[in-house]
Amino acid sequence: EDEARDFDARVRRGLGLGDEDVPVEYTVEPKYDGLSASLTYQDGVLVRGATRGDGETGEDVTAQIRTIRSVPLRLAGPQADMPARLEIRGEVILPLATFAAVNADQGSRDLPLFATARNAAAGSLRQLDPAITAARRLEFIGWGIGEVSGSGFASHVEILAALSAWGVPVSRDMKICAGMDAAIAAHHHMEAARDDLPLEVDGAVIKVNNLKLRARLGRTSRHPRWALAYKFAPRQMTTRVNDIVVQVGRTGVLTPVAELEPVIIGGVTVSRATLHNASEIAAKDVRVGDTVFVQRAGDVIPAVVSVVMEKRKGRPRRFRMPAACPSCAGEVEEVGAHLYCLNTSCPGQVRGRILHLASRQAFDITGLGTRKVDQLMAAGLLREFPDVFTLGEKKEALIELERWEEKSATKLLEEIEKARTIPLERLLVALSIPGVGVTVARVLAAACPHLEALARATQEDLMEIEGIGPEIAHAVVDFFTQEHNRENMERLLAAGVTPVPPEKLSDSLAGKTFVLTGTLPSMPRDEAGAAISRRGGRVTSSVSGRTSYLVAGESSGAKLAKARKLGVEVLDEEAFRRLLDLDREAGAGE
Repeated sequence: EDEARDFDARVRRGLGLGDEDVPVEYTVEPKYDGLSASLTYQDGVLVRGATRGDGETGEDVTAQIRTIRSVPLRLAGPQADMPARLEIRGEVILPLATFAAVNADQGSRDLPLFATARNAAAGSLRQLDPAITAARRLEFIGWGIGEVSGSGFASHVEILAALSAWGVPVSRDMKICAGMDAAIAAHHHMEAARDDLPLEVDGAVIKVNNLKLRARLGRTSRHPRWALAYKFAPRQMTTRVNDIVVQVGRTGVLTPVAELEPVIIGGVTVSRATLHNASEIAAKDVRVGDTVFVQRAGDVIPAVVSVVMEKRKGRPRRFRMPAACPSCAGEVEEVGAHLYCLNTSCPGQVRGRILHLASRQAFDITGLGTRKVDQLMAAGLLREFPDVFTLGEKKEALIELERWEEKSATKLLEEIEKARTIPLERLLVALSIPGVGVTVARVLAAACPHLEALARATQEDLMEIEGIGPEIAHAVVDFFTQEHNRENMERLLAAGVTPVPPEKLSDSLAGKTFVLTGTLPSMPRDEAGAAISRRGGRVTSSVSGRTSYLVAGESSGAKLAKARKLGVEVLDEEAFRRLLDLDREAGAGE
């Protein structure tokens, strides 16, 4: 509850209200776990559907949105009663029963299963073929408006009533609450009822109801100051540990995994859960045969939380980490809390790298799932991940494989061909560089837009990039100095893989050098650094006479003093946002 009460305190401070003043009126709605989307209507007719994107861009999915039956192609009611131009915001969601059916279909065709209903909704909405989207039976629930001409709304409740009158589905579970105590009670009520809902709900959204008060509170670059996403506690269930096995990851890490009696958590059947490392197993005293609490951490990754000690019977078997790699029998090395296989040709590592390369956040190759990868490796057609892009030379061998035929081979090869051109940041994710996930890859790509330059960078060069610390810098340099990694990279490029540098928004900051210090309340510093890079500027970590601007957030220290001493122009957050044109108007929309 502290999070909600802190939010209420911020709202009251922002409105200049004391403890003795009347409580703020809030609305509380279910937080549907789907994909945010906006629908644009002109004179009551749907003209565009888009994902909400990253705040700067959105993906046009008009053709796919039109297949969702709950989205009105023409708003109901007299045209005179609706704005000439209207943007409706809401959530595209997949009912849990439909989610189960979609995953069953994916599994039957050796396609990757969706981890959550949200992932399935996102994948369905982004299908190039609208017929596939239509078959997935998505739904839309409206929760607000964005751009609007001639709005006369005074409250959020009025907006939802108008949406409903126009034929747009809205939540029937919205509550109006006088003060935070009532809002917290509404949140608890929704949490207690979550398992009875046909849709995945992972929290409640608390919003200031009055639109004039919202305008006074404003927003940061990322979030409105008048709304709070108040998450539910992760779901937990009990089940039995049938065995503990060791999984070899793409970077060589050995991870103990509990094989469980299957249990349904949040609409997903969980049969395996991570145990992280040997220290974690010892601390929780997890043994084979134990009954354990399992949760989907972040409602996504299954993990063993604790043992139900009162259900332990007899002397269940303790687990010990292996002395050699379970995949290749090679040597292992202890690094911190983890064991690593030192053999870079280990089949477990290679398999992990190939699956990761084909994953959605990397090359996104539909159809290259676990069963196909295992089959291709067993046949000797995949020995390392660059081999994916030479499969076209082995089509006859593909067709000869069990359960393959020319149609399925052709379809996979077409998917691979489409994937050859890839944004640099996604290629960096695909390379399996330790510590380089989506966020770090985006920062690296913005600062080093050419792969060859990044491969030649020193640790000192990389540590000059805002958001890159010594551990990541060391991991990147170490990765590119290892011969087999450079060989894999060169083989990818030789096979026709073309990395595309990040698109610049402009060259407005070309030739300018920035240093960031302190805390920027409206955005993480790595995000600020990426925004500078997209406009042609450069971010370094130290102040010098060549520094163009120092961006000083809260709790700025020695760098601020040095900048003033050297006569470097100092920008507070507001001036920085103006320089980059990041400001957005606050209003009735979410």
